[in-house]
Amino acid sequence: MRIAIGSDHAGFDYKEKIRGLLGSLGHTVTDFGTNSNAPVDYPLFIRPVAEAVARGTCERGVVLGGSGNGEAIVANRVRGVRCALCWSAESARLARQHNDANVISLGQRMVPLETALDLVRIWLETPFEGGRHQRRIDLIDANQPC
Repeated sequence: MRIAIGSDHAGFDYKEKIRGLLGSLGHTVTDFGTNSNAPVDYPLFIRPVAEAVARGTCERGVVLGGSGNGEAIVANRVRGVRCALCWSAESARLARQHNDANVISLGQRMVPLETALDLVRIWLETPFEGGRHQRRIDLIDANQPC
């Protein structure tokens, strides 16, 4: 699978570890930065991840920051992206099963590294259930109120 990844300075360390995990699992990873712990403005690194997913250049995206909140907000501003902020195995599983999340957002300051790695694995391995959830995804993608 082709996966885009990006972070700000507060998510850089986890980004590097997750990028390694993805590579070891055989995925092709496109890294949109940042490339250090030096302070940066996160939209500059998150929007390109979301745009790559929306264009179909990458099938999925991983975005990281201190909390993951701002990163999820930026990603979700790109039409066609469904970014889920995840913090537990259940949140990652449901993000895929019910929401067909094509981008995951993680907060480096919110979860231990091993949990973050597990969340990415769960999110990658969990299929979308479709069915009643597809109707809701169609409403989201059409920008219609629910």
